[in-house]
Order: sequence, then structure tokens, then C-alpha cells
Amino acid sequence: MNLENNLIFAKAQDDADELKDFRKQFLFPKHIDKEFIYLCGNSLGLQPKVAKEVLNSQLDNWANYAVEGWFDGNEPWMFYHKELKKLMAPIVGASPDEVCPMNTLTVNLHLLMVSFYQPKGKRFKIIMEGGAFPSDQYAIESQVRFHGFDPRDAIVEVFPREGEDVLRTEDISAKIQENGDEIALVLFGGINYYTGQWYDMEMITKVGHSVGAIVGWDLAHAAGNVPVKLHDWDVDFACWCSYKYQNSGPGGISGIFVHEKHFGNSKLNRFAGWWGYQENKRFKMQKGFVPEAGADGWQISCTQVMPMALHHASLQIFEKAGFITPLRIKSIALTEYLEFIINQVNKELDIDQYKIITPQNSKDRGAQLSIIAKQKGKQIFDGLIESHILGDWREPNVIRLSPVPLYNSFEDVYLTGQALLKVSKQILKSN
Repeated sequence: MNLENNLIFAKAQDDADELKDFRKQFLFPKHIDKEFIYLCGNSLGLQPKVAKEVLNSQLDNWANYAVEGWFDGNEPWMFYHKELKKLMAPIVGASPDEVCPMNTLTVNLHLLMVSFYQPKGKRFKIIMEGGAFPSDQYAIESQVRFHGFDPRDAIVEVFPREGEDVLRTEDISAKIQENGDEIALVLFGGINYYTGQWYDMEMITKVGHSVGAIVGWDLAHAAGNVPVKLHDWDVDFACWCSYKYQNSGPGGISGIFVHEKHFGNSKLNRFAGWWGYQENKRFKMQKGFVPEAGADGWQISCTQVMPMALHHASLQIFEKAGFITPLRIKSIALTEYLEFIINQVNKELDIDQYKIITPQNSKDRGAQLSIIAKQKGKQIFDGLIESHILGDWREPNVIRLSPVPLYNSFEDVYLTGQALLKVSKQILKSN
């Protein structure tokens, strides 16, 4: 397709978009009674309009049933998480038994590392991407220290080559093979939060397994964004949040994945709680932890009903949209159009002001483009906000823009380009 930098073209794409009506199911933030063009779903997804309804429904259950709500009503809380599991599984390429909604992301990362980071002898190292999100860095560092190792010895980070912005898969593979039988765990983010690079998860998992390591993934920026196949790729474990691309509210419920091949492994450590105990005997209150089958056996505390209700509402929107495949097709088209528009802005400015550091090939990225602003970046970002364009700023000079296929349009992308050009001319000219 020949892309065009004009409103007629953008509106024509929107008219042909089979997903366009899903935009009506979300609430957009406003400034001075005008809606923002919201391009920050990579940080916090928009609120589904049905969110208040589902919360009020659960508040009514609480009011009408009180403690009996665990077993009475249309959606007894005791079993509520099972409704979510059916809808979570297609989003991450798993079976319902392999996933479970629980806790928050970094808590789950710690719980899974208790099970899957088991250093023995000279096999104690963890391979991770350099520049991972701080929570991952802190969690891994503290787990390593907990086992008595110095992070400087136990954590091996893989950085891009000098002068490059993203990692090469061959460099990741080489680093894994180089450390070989010293690696206990390979733990990457599926998509890097800063650059937006989607790592070759299947290949990295395969290479990690080839040297005898466990392989896990933090899918904070990948779940609900790109098609992943955790079961088929033989991933050992994964976890993710639900408040970015899955639109389940700030601090929303997290999810975990544990491959079914580990279900019968009694040698796995785990921090146990009563909600992970086998369901049919849970209320006998007996000593001696016996885990529930599947990923549910990693639960600790009882169902977080309100966050799960919000997540349930959002997951049902995904189901109506056909889950990830149709969303991915639109996402690729939106980011390709955004890339085209950014390049057009550079041409209009007649300078190389903006550099996209997210991989150019759509198979290596999701819905986010990370853009270096070479001059006056923060001023330009603030100018975009004043122009009702809400993206995301990352120090020292990166603007992250994320057109989300459930609620963003081609017109959004076009108008963002127009605003960026206008703001850039004003600020760069004045300086």
C-alpha cells in the first residue's frame, strides 16, 4: 500500500477498519473539555466503559451476599478466577490450566523465581537484557542475593552493540552459549519497555534450553499486544500485568503461566498459601501443603475480586474482537503508518530531528514506537500534551507513542503527525 500523509487517506483506512467500533467502548481523558489523542496504552490502557458496571455488580454482590458471596450468586468468588483463565489463555498461547490471574507483576515474578531459579554448583547465573525495566532488575538482583551470590558475578546482561539501539538475536544466543553450563535461568522481557523491541522469544527459549537452562519471560509489554505462543514455544514460565494493553485498571491483576510439563514436578520450590491448596479440600484446613493442579497451585491469597472483575470486563472485549490475530493485523498497519508520518515530519522540518529506535521490521516490534528527539525533546513532548496528544516521556530524550488497535485510529496517527510538525517548528524555530 502507498501511504499518504493526509486526512482523506487516514479516514479511508478507518472506514475500512473492521475493528473501528471497539473505540466506542472506551473512555478517553479530556483536557479543557477536549479529548486527548491517547497514545500511551503501553503504560496504562484506557478504561472500558463497562468498568463501572462490573464493579457495581460486584459491590452489589458484596452488599447482598456478604461472606456468602464466595459461594452464592451468578459469579461465586470462590471460582471466579476460572472464568478469567478461559479468556487469558488465548492471549498468551496457553491452555487454561497453564494460566492464573493473581497478585501483581513483580510479586509474581518473585514467586516464580522461587520455583524456577534453583542455582546448583557452577550453574548459578541469570542471563537478562541490559536496560530491563527497573522492577525486573531489582527483583533479579534481590533473588540472586537471597541465594548468597554477588549480582556482579551471577547476573549477565546482554547489551546492544556499540552504536546500535536494539539487541541482535545472534548476540543473545552467543551470550547464552558462551556461559553455557553456568546458566541457571534465562529471563527476558518479551518486549523491551524503552526501545519497544520484541525479542525472538521462540529462538531464545530454544537456545536457553539447549544449554540446560530454565527460560522465563516478563510479558508486561507483550501480553495483549503481540501474538505469543508460550505453550508451543516450550516456555517454562511467564508473568505479566493487565493494565497496559489489556486495559484492566491501574495496578490491575497480574497473570502467570507455568508450562504443563512442570505440573508434576514435586522438586519445585514454591511459597505456598491456602488458595494454592487443592481446591476440593481447601476448607478442611489441614496441615501439609498439597498444591492445586496446574498454575492455580501457585496462588497464595484468595481471589482479588474487584481487580479480577475489571480484568474480566476487558478480556471479554478481547474475545469479541477475536483475540490477538485481528488486533495484530491492525497494530502493524497503525505502527507502519506512524513510522511513515514521523519520517514525513522530518522531511517537512528538513532536518533529521526524530530517530525511531524501535526495530523497523514489524515482526520485531509491537504497538509502540520509541522516538529520540534530538533537540528540545521534553519541550516538544510538553507541547504535544498542550495539543491534546498524550504519549509517554522517557529520559533522557525518548518519546514513546503507542497506537493501540482496540481504540486508536489512523486519524489519530495523522493528527499526531500534524501536531508534532507544528510544535516542532514552533519550538525549534524559537531556539
